[in-house]
Amino acid sequence: MSQENPWAWWQAALEGNIGPMHEGDPRQGYYRTRFEGGQWEPVAIWFENDQWNAMRGERMVDAADAWNFCRTHPVTYEAYQKAIEGAGWDDEPPAPAIGHNLPSDPFEALTLEYQAEKEQAEAFMKTPITTQDQADKAAIWSKRLATIAKKATDLHKVEKQPSLDEGRRIDDKWRGLKEEPAEVSKKLKRHMDAYLQEQARIERERQEAARREEERLRREAAEAARKAAEADQQSEAERQAAIERARQLEQEAAAKAKEAEAKNASAGRTGARVALRTFVSARVNDYQAAATALVLMKHPDILAIIDQLANRAIKAGQSLPGVERIEEQRAA
Repeated sequence: MSQENPWAWWQAALEGNIGPMHEGDPRQGYYRTRFEGGQWEPVAIWFENDQWNAMRGERMVDAADAWNFCRTHPVTYEAYQKAIEGAGWDDEPPAPAIGHNLPSDPFEALTLEYQAEKEQAEAFMKTPITTQDQADKAAIWSKRLATIAKKATDLHKVEKQPSLDEGRRIDDKWRGLKEEPAEVSKKLKRHMDAYLQEQARIERERQEAARREEERLRREAAEAARKAAEADQQSEAERQAAIERARQLEQEAAAKAKEAEAKNASAGRTGARVALRTFVSARVNDYQAAATALVLMKHPDILAIIDQLANRAIKAGQSLPGVERIEEQRAA
């Protein structure tokens, strides 16, 4: 290495004058680097005993490799020293105080990291942001917490995947035996529809005939009762006979009334009986009228769908009557 100022490249870079640089060709100075989504780590690179040396954090690393990743991030010696002592970086939120002896279980380790970040972030949010540095820290904190969420999502997927695969295998194994018998069962019921519907028609005719017979018997009973009441025009024996006749006719009418009660058409036996049932569904023949009625009812489902479709249209640049375009700026 030349005996010229070994710090020249780094000193110029601190002033914003980054000189020529090449991979694997380090320059002496202080820098910082980080893995994607990770914390900044201080890096020192120096030439000593005819060789390049480098320290990343508290561990020695290959100088050429370290240079390739830190060369565009020079820092002052004071910033480097502060970071080495664990005080973090002025333009970064403080690192969570969780130490290095994290649990081996990824869930427990990430939980500790999140709790530490959350505690510091909530304390930070108790005062309003008034400076650019504070805004920068908030943005970085937001990114760090989002990274924790992504890690949790990825780890959750990894841990759950074997269960999902096993669940799919079991689903595939049983799917046919679950669905096909049920489908054949439904087909058998549809196969019975015509027969049961015909039986229902016959039953309706039987009920109607029984009702007509009931009405006839009640009329005759009423007539017999009327005759029994005309005591001055008949003997006692005739009157008693008329009363008995009226009573018999009332009994027969009651029997016919019971016979007229509905009997649902069915097939099978107890535990395996199939009968006609009434299934209610809607057939919309005027969508505009139906939609208007549902809106007037303030039906929550239709209102949610309208909100969803309106948002989609507005975001696509369309305009809709009765819909207002709202713009608000939020940190993202």
